[in-house]
Amino acid sequence: MSIIEGLCKRRGFIYRSSEIYGGLNGFFDYGPLGVELKNNIKQAWWNDFVHGRDDIVGLDASIIMHPNVWRASGHVAGFSDPMVDCKESKLRFRADQIYFAEVKVDGHTIGYVSVLEDEGMQAEAEKKAHELKRKKGAQGELEPVVLKNYMEAKPGEYDLIPSPATGNTGTLTPPRDFNLMFQTYVGAMRDETAIAYLRPETAQGIFVDFKNICDTSRVKVPFGIAQIGKAFRNEITPRNFIFRSREFEQMEIEYFISPEADWKKLHREWIDACKKWFVSIGLPECELAEDVHPKEKLAHYAKACTDITFHFPHGLQELQGIAVRGDFDLTQHQNASNKNLEYFDENLKRKYLPHVIEPSLGVDRTFLAVMTAAYTEDEVPNDKGQPEKRVVLKFSPRIAPLKAAVFPLVKNKPEIFEKAKSIYERLRRRWNVFFDASGAIGRRYRRQDEIGTPFGITVDFQTLEDGTVTLRDRDTTQQVRMSVEELIWHLTDKIDGKI
Repeated sequence: MSIIEGLCKRRGFIYRSSEIYGGLNGFFDYGPLGVELKNNIKQAWWNDFVHGRDDIVGLDASIIMHPNVWRASGHVAGFSDPMVDCKESKLRFRADQIYFAEVKVDGHTIGYVSVLEDEGMQAEAEKKAHELKRKKGAQGELEPVVLKNYMEAKPGEYDLIPSPATGNTGTLTPPRDFNLMFQTYVGAMRDETAIAYLRPETAQGIFVDFKNICDTSRVKVPFGIAQIGKAFRNEITPRNFIFRSREFEQMEIEYFISPEADWKKLHREWIDACKKWFVSIGLPECELAEDVHPKEKLAHYAKACTDITFHFPHGLQELQGIAVRGDFDLTQHQNASNKNLEYFDENLKRKYLPHVIEPSLGVDRTFLAVMTAAYTEDEVPNDKGQPEKRVVLKFSPRIAPLKAAVFPLVKNKPEIFEKAKSIYERLRRRWNVFFDASGAIGRRYRRQDEIGTPFGITVDFQTLEDGTVTLRDRDTTQQVRMSVEELIWHLTDKIDGKI
C-alpha cells in the first residue's frame, strides 16, 4: 500500500487533505491526475448503467436532508460501529477489527495476544504467542493459536487482552456503540430543532424522491434510479489509504421490482453485470470474487447480499455490495412521512410498494482497485539498449487520465515542433492529451508510463517527409508508423471502443 500511496503523492493523483497543517485523518484531495481518473471512472459507470440502459434514470439529491429521513431509515438510532478505547495510548479502534487469542501451553493458559485485522494477522498472532511463551519461560508444547473477534470476548477477558497499540493488558475498554453520522446545524439557531446530518449514504435520497420520479418520468417497474454523490461517515479508525475514509463518494442504484418478481434471478444478473463492468475498466477477472453473506448475518429486512471482492494490497476486501433489500426503506418513509409512496402497476392493476435490489460501490475504493491492478514494475531497454527498470500504470485506455502524449523528437527544429503542436491541438479536441518537448525521448516515455498514458506519439524527421508519426504502445513498448488519419481511427477504437 505504501508504494501506491507514494506514487499517488509523487505524481499528483492523491494528496492528504490539509497537508501543510499536518493533515486530517480520513480525508484526501484528488490532484490533477487523480481528478481525471476519478471522473473517468464515474463517467464510465454512468455511461454503462444509465445512458447504456433503458430502465435506469439519474438523480442528484442534496447532501443534507430533513433529519426525519435519518430517523425513519434507522440511522439516528442504529447507524453505529462498536468502539474500543486504549486508555494508555488514547487510541480508538473498531472492536470488530481487533482479534485476540488465548495462548496455551500443554493445556495451561499463559496469557493472551491481540492483533488488528489484516491479511497476515494469523502469522503475526502466532509470532506473538511464541514470544509470550519465551518471555514466560513456559515449558511444553504451544497449542494452536485460535483467533477470535474482540466482540466475542467475555467481560472477564477485557483486562487480559493486550492493547494492539501498546501490548499492555488492562488498558482496553469494553465495546460500546459509536454513531458514525456527522452532525451539523441548519439555520441561525444551534439547538435541538436545528440539528441535521451529513448523509452517511446516498440511497435514502433515492427513496424519498421515489414518488417524485414516478410522477414526473415515464418509468415503469422494473426500473432503477442511479446516483453518484458524496457521503460522510465518522469512521473510528480510517485506514488503508482511501479504502476506508471519512469523506467518500458512492455510485449507487436502487432497482425497483415487483414483489412477485424472481428476485434471485435479477440479483444474479446484477452481480454478473457489475463484475463485467469492473473487467471493462481494467480489473482482472481473476482478482474478483464473490462473498455471499450467510442468512444469520443479513440485516433483518434483507433477503440476500453478495459482495464483489478484490485483492487490494491489504487483502481480499469488499469492492461492491449488491443487496436485496425488500420494501423496507419505502415502507419506513411511507410510515414516517404519512405520504403514500405506493406504485400503481398497470399490468397487475394494483398498487404496491416495490422491492429493491441495490448495487452500491464506492468511487474511492474503485479508484484504489484500479490503481492496484494497474501498478506494474518491469524492465525495458533504455536509449542505449540496456535493460532499465520502469514503473508503469497499465490503465485501461477507457479510464486513463491522459489518453495520449505527443512528443516532438527535437524542439529546436521549428517544422517538427509546429507539426507536433498541430497534431496535439487536433487530438485535444477529442481527448485529454499531453504535450511534452522536454528531455530525451526515452525519459519522456518513462514519465508517461508512470502516470499510465496508454499511447505515445512521436513526430520526427520522417514525419516531414511522408506525414507519418510513430505510435508507441505503453504496455508492450512496441512502435508502429502510421498517418495522422490512421492514428485518429486507431485511438478512437482503443479509447472509445468504437470506430
